[in-house]
Amino acid sequence: MKRCEWCLGSSLYMEYHDTEWGVPVYDDRKHFEFLVLESAQAGLSWLTILKKRENYRKVYAGFDPEKVARYGDAKKQKLLSDPGIVRNRLKIEASITNARLFLDIQKKFGSFSAYLWGFTGGKPLCGGWKTLAEIPAKTELSGHIAADLKNRGFRFLGSTIIYAHLQAAGLVNDHLVSCFRYRDVKKLIQQC
Repeated sequence: MKRCEWCLGSSLYMEYHDTEWGVPVYDDRKHFEFLVLESAQAGLSWLTILKKRENYRKVYAGFDPEKVARYGDAKKQKLLSDPGIVRNRLKIEASITNARLFLDIQKKFGSFSAYLWGFTGGKPLCGGWKTLAEIPAKTELSGHIAADLKNRGFRFLGSTIIYAHLQAAGLVNDHLVSCFRYRDVKKLIQQC
């Protein structure tokens, strides 16, 4: 089976690639999970974050944004001392601030998913890339979304992180056309 080359070499990476990456997400909790994890990943490898994902799930209350939004100083200190996550004060504080703002978007748009999918007209975009070198790290769309989120007060979410979110959450199908998942995802979304 031909896969995108970035996931080769790790069974955890391949499982993520084969079952999750690029599948359209409409569940707000999953969107929040990806936002927390992708922000934590800044400057690190995604594999590092995948290895810590289960612990993140525990300490971030199953990625429930309502619970995370209520985290206070005592919880921040506990997170900063937890070796099972990335112990970066700015990233942890941003995740709590972003949880509060995530809830604001839910109130305004009905769901974070509706807000985000609104940028693509509710339809996934398809890359059609043949090589990893062709896949962009950011796009005009991710820049536009990142700017909107920053205007709403979100932190640690730039254009590159947002593009990674669009890829992970299936708003963009960036599997290589030679990858078996490109066709699988294409069937799921009936768009490309």
